[in-house]
Amino acid sequence: MALAPFIHARCCCFNPFFGTQRTNSSHGPVGTSSISSSSSAAASSSSSTPFSDSNHSWRLPDLGPQAMSTLTQGTLSSSSSIGNVKNKPDHLLVLVHGIMASPSDWNYFEAELKRRLGRNFLIYASSSNTFTKTFTGIDGAGKRLADEVLQVVQQTESLKRISFLAHSLGGLFARYAIAVLYNNLDSLSSSIPNDPCSSSKKSVIAGLEPISFITLATPHLGVRGKKQLPFLLGVPFLEKLAPPIAPIVVGRTGSQLFLTDGKPDKPPLLLRMASASDKEKFISALGAFRSRVLYANVAYDHMVGWRTSSIRRENELIKPPRRSLVGYKHVVDVEYCPPVSSAGPHFPPEAAPAKEAAQKSPTTHNTVDYHEIMEEEMIRGLQQLGWIKVDVSFHSSFWPFFAHNNIHVKNEWLYNAGAGVVAHVADTLKQQEPSSIAPVASL
Repeated sequence: MALAPFIHARCCCFNPFFGTQRTNSSHGPVGTSSISSSSSAAASSSSSTPFSDSNHSWRLPDLGPQAMSTLTQGTLSSSSSIGNVKNKPDHLLVLVHGIMASPSDWNYFEAELKRRLGRNFLIYASSSNTFTKTFTGIDGAGKRLADEVLQVVQQTESLKRISFLAHSLGGLFARYAIAVLYNNLDSLSSSIPNDPCSSSKKSVIAGLEPISFITLATPHLGVRGKKQLPFLLGVPFLEKLAPPIAPIVVGRTGSQLFLTDGKPDKPPLLLRMASASDKEKFISALGAFRSRVLYANVAYDHMVGWRTSSIRRENELIKPPRRSLVGYKHVVDVEYCPPVSSAGPHFPPEAAPAKEAAQKSPTTHNTVDYHEIMEEEMIRGLQQLGWIKVDVSFHSSFWPFFAHNNIHVKNEWLYNAGAGVVAHVADTLKQQEPSSIAPVASL
């Protein structure tokens, strides 16, 4: 059943999940119909309406059941378990945790993904950047993650596709890692036995076809700026003190998040990661994915502000609906923002003295000036790609101030308010599968 297009008034954004305008009564939820396995082929043939984003076709599926009682290949603990995958998964889903965290933070999320997605997914929770390793810099952590992903790919012959799901700082690690993997395609062709790279392939990540890149509460624009590090409460004095203290507390990562890394006349890492230069393939790597999805907490997130996690300007933060989408509690809005033509970001001449001032003698005035310059340039770079933006609000949950942990259910008992977000992510991943229903492996 094809869905009629819906254009969001607030930023001319297409809503890919719902075909009619939002009302207070109901929505057509993703994946609420019950479809038997015998009819899945018919559903697949009539379930999508394509629209284009650069070189990719975006689809509007008529998904099958939300919950599927299936078994899937779990997180890999050794090379032998990777090499002997019984049911031949072909889609690698890499889970990337955030700062001072570990793979165990994904326990609930991973179990739900296994239950919902089917055996064609190989779900792998990254372990190369646990706890204090997250302090060593986005670039260092990104390279370690890239090496880890390569090892998994090299040891699993059946893989053909790859997706990433990252929480918080892990989203920046993943963005760096995919650029490393994208840049190393030539060397990969001789070392990966299942490398699909050929003249007919435009781009691959770690030798695999890139499908979905999804982040949950990730500070894509850094944490500098008013209320972008919400636990500082927007107090100018505290926000002025934070940049010089951050490197002491969280090392090299802290200076990168506050955009004060490197020499004054050089662009900070996060600005470089929003550029499409020939040398650094950050935007090219992101653009290779069939879909890019941002989940952002609109409030109550003590670590990451709404603006930076949704890649929006201040004047684009219009109050979202408070009513959850049917079937996805606390998910309040979904919109597709198409790519915006741009020459890309640059490091303007006035940014160098502003950066030096922010590094050496920060004041409320010069830090605001510097951040405003950098934020606009980063947004300009990242908007060269289309994004699906999903707004999440835990205002009605029992523990709303735990939004940063709720959004990925860090602990099933404390943060289970995010179960609706998990269901939404699972259905988002299933949208990009060849069939509208993930295949169920035989036992």
